[in-house]
Amino acid sequence: MAKKKDDKQKHVSVVTKKSLQFFEEYINNPSPTGFEYPGQKLWLDYLKPYIDESFIDNYGTAVGIINPKAEYRVVIEAHADEISWFVNYITPEGLIYVIRNGGSDHQIAPSKRVNIHTDKGMVKAVFGWPAIHTRSGEKEEAPALKNIFLDCGCTSKDEVEALGIHVGCVITYEDEFMVLNDRYYVGRALDNRAGGFMIAEVARLLKENKQKLPFALYIVNSVQEEIGLRGAEMIAHRIKPHVAIVTDVTHDTSTPMINKITQGDLACGKGPVVSYAPAVQTNLNKLLIKTAEKNDIPFQRQASSRSTGTDTDAFAYSNGGVPSALISLPLRYMHTTVEMIHKEDVDNVISLIYHSLLSIEKDHDFKYSK
Repeated sequence: MAKKKDDKQKHVSVVTKKSLQFFEEYINNPSPTGFEYPGQKLWLDYLKPYIDESFIDNYGTAVGIINPKAEYRVVIEAHADEISWFVNYITPEGLIYVIRNGGSDHQIAPSKRVNIHTDKGMVKAVFGWPAIHTRSGEKEEAPALKNIFLDCGCTSKDEVEALGIHVGCVITYEDEFMVLNDRYYVGRALDNRAGGFMIAEVARLLKENKQKLPFALYIVNSVQEEIGLRGAEMIAHRIKPHVAIVTDVTHDTSTPMINKITQGDLACGKGPVVSYAPAVQTNLNKLLIKTAEKNDIPFQRQASSRSTGTDTDAFAYSNGGVPSALISLPLRYMHTTVEMIHKEDVDNVISLIYHSLLSIEKDHDFKYSK
């Protein structure tokens, strides 16, 4: 009997048991903005069997290169940094007030366990919060940057400083990677170390499938995206790519309290998301869509008003204009410690980037008018 067109094809996993072990280790390793190096080393160690050359720039952006002698340069890119906090003020009683390092959410902080990074090693602490019994009888004060604080078990500023804690120490959450219902990957910093994982898997597939590219491929894991696309700005000027395909996360809007009228209609499990935005070069975007259709890769669409808010913008507006496009991974609960992504979406983003690279020709011209 002939297969019906609307029959769903059986999903074939791309992520292997070995690569999943790396993914878990990579997610669990802290990589706060400005302090990404340990995670970058992990990433490069995983990537090195699949590339020809690599380097790390002055601020920590890590780059692997395949076919480095070719003149035409294509970038696939993600960002490595996670949101975090900085120690900002230590009280005489030994409590610690913080400021953001990236878009950290003050509302999720109370009762969270954290690691304070010091030259002496990690120091454990918790975000304290007044007990419910003490908050009755008056209008409750919501968590805010002015009232969340850390308690590391000390009773004086001198005790805190003796642990190696000082103003400027970076703070990350403890929460670690898990697989939920054999369907979702869950953890902190899936925004966007999931992207770093996926572009590394593209390199693995190219190597294992013995694909020879007619151009130089730069696999780029940028730093400092969470505070303004800074790592991508720096590395774009160094590489001077001819094409850039960026991957980052976007919001799953199917959960409560999200307005689809303003945020769009996107969901985990329905495939990668292609974006429409001024920074997204139309002909490159059409190549991505045609590739998805040709290879039966499900995909969704998203529109951005002025900017994508991702490293796509940094690459697009560099070097006189670089044809750039964005492939996003739907994610639930962004900038929390329980970010969720669908396993099949991860496989499909990897496949879409992989097959798109195979569709790019030597000296491919994406200009609107030849």
